[in-house]
Amino acid sequence: MHYQNFINGRFTPSTGNGMVEVRNPSTGAAICTVPDSSTEDVEAAISAAEAAQKEWSRRPAVERGKLLRAIAAEIRKRAEPLARIITEEQGKVLGLARVEVAFTADYLDYMAEWARRIEGEILESDRPGETIFLFRQPIGVVGGILPWNFPFFLIARKAAPALVTGNTIVVKPSEETPHNAVKFCELLDETDAPPGVINMVHGRGATAGKALASSRRIGMVSFTGSVETGSAIMAAAAPNITKVNLELGGKAPAIVMADADIELAVRAVKASRVINSGQVCNCAERVYVQSKVAGEFTEKLSAAMRATRFGDPLADETVDYGPLINEAGYRKVDGLVRGAVAAGAAVATGGARGETAAEGYYYQPTVLANCRQDMEIVRREIFGPVVPIVTFHDLDEAVAFANDSDYGLTSSIYTRDLNVALKACQEIRFGETYINRENFEAMQGFHAGWRKSGIGGADGKHGLYEYTQTHVVYIQRQ
Repeated sequence: MHYQNFINGRFTPSTGNGMVEVRNPSTGAAICTVPDSSTEDVEAAISAAEAAQKEWSRRPAVERGKLLRAIAAEIRKRAEPLARIITEEQGKVLGLARVEVAFTADYLDYMAEWARRIEGEILESDRPGETIFLFRQPIGVVGGILPWNFPFFLIARKAAPALVTGNTIVVKPSEETPHNAVKFCELLDETDAPPGVINMVHGRGATAGKALASSRRIGMVSFTGSVETGSAIMAAAAPNITKVNLELGGKAPAIVMADADIELAVRAVKASRVINSGQVCNCAERVYVQSKVAGEFTEKLSAAMRATRFGDPLADETVDYGPLINEAGYRKVDGLVRGAVAAGAAVATGGARGETAAEGYYYQPTVLANCRQDMEIVRREIFGPVVPIVTFHDLDEAVAFANDSDYGLTSSIYTRDLNVALKACQEIRFGETYINRENFEAMQGFHAGWRKSGIGGADGKHGLYEYTQTHVVYIQRQ
């Protein structure tokens, strides 16, 4: 099946000659093809968004919010087919795909609630008889460039705040996972979405993505993905001084103190490395364990990981995780593990390609002991079901290890000592810290990273206001 772009309320053939084939990472089977959109395709989508934006922004915000609620209702009607499409093209287990679909609908409803809560300010003037207003106004046309690991939810994460604040949007799905995005556009026909408010162009980052980021008519580019691609987007946007909103992955440290609930820490860390086959930017990527309990923690985590089952999620709904997204993802994970072993790490469990009946990109659940801070596997994002463990003596050393990173998205600590937890919160230099719980953010929070983990953020009030610009008005009484 070949799918088209969605521009100005209808599916439209591409003017480009290129094509992208989408395959099931669990089996290698072909799913569909989409166009590798040309610059002309992208500009046509931007033109449609631009033409629709002024009228859309004039609507009361509560009316814009009604569209988000209508989309959410249509998603819920199609929840199971959407979940199966996500699993087929991305490889996550069906249970997680169902959660993604449900969370997407909930997120749209949540952002719709902000329609009556968008606030400006009245500022005190130094001059007699003057009033100063600060208005929050839409940016215009927003470009949203999506990752493949949570492809359906990220449509809402970018489109919902954009639309409720009066912007229109052009979305480019990942070339790995475009099928779910097509289905999102199809359900728009069941709503009263005005043509041009939401547009979708397919293609690779180097073609369609670059064209979107470099357009002078885009007011902001919101991207989730790798540091390398984020840097390229910044470079493309720079000549036009286009605002960028970037979430660029992480290398989240998890600190396990000697007084921690070890069973809790094991469950949470295992969940981080197993959820979505370890392909989640905010989950624990390196574990620092106080030396007194390092042996116990490593043994229990290894046993938990060995008990983990993987395979084709559509063939067996009981598996804990599915394949990595593609061959390049597998090779990266395997190369990091091999490099760590060569540098002195010890394989406590796993450490090789996972053998299954399917022709997919599976990797065994892996625990690596005796890791050091200078190892590549401790410093570079793994994005696979692998846990490197480093030991430490005291909290100061653990915090120093945690902060010694190019990334700064999420972090966690396991301890029963409130003073230790508070000190960690004050000294760990990350956008988020989870205490005695798994790494998973709330939609009302603010998901934002430090350093190379990004610029700006998403979710909650602060994420909503990323999609606005301020307009200050001075009124002098006559």
